[in-house]
Amino acid sequence: MRGLFARSFVLIMIIIALASLILRIAIDKIMQVSIAQNESVAQSNLKLISTALENYAKVNHGVFPPNLSTLINTTPPFLDKDYIAQTVVKGYAYSCPVLDASTYSCVAAPGKCRITGRKIYTVTTGGSLSYEDCSTKE
Repeated sequence: MRGLFARSFVLIMIIIALASLILRIAIDKIMQVSIAQNESVAQSNLKLISTALENYAKVNHGVFPPNLSTLINTTPPFLDKDYIAQTVVKGYAYSCPVLDASTYSCVAAPGKCRITGRKIYTVTTGGSLSYEDCSTKE
């Protein structure tokens, strides 16, 4: 009786260990897919912001707007929403630390490095998109 109990206990422990291993692998894969989607959206949003800024400058004799709100409040609008005013969009926070009449630099940084994204994206005047690993900024 005691041997049967011990074998059953060992079997249950092996099943639990295997189930937890499979669950861990599945969660890792889901997180990787989620991060990839967030990064893709961040790149796309920065390209939208850059295109809106560049189009605004074309219409306004090479002068960029003082803020993104200007792009939204024109008729017709150059941009659909103010990404900077929103706290986080699909795991990324947006900012334009440089935005003046002659140049711009806008950034998309993950809300939580390695959890919502792995890269910090930057778009600069002319639409040049670059990135760096977010763990280098920690």
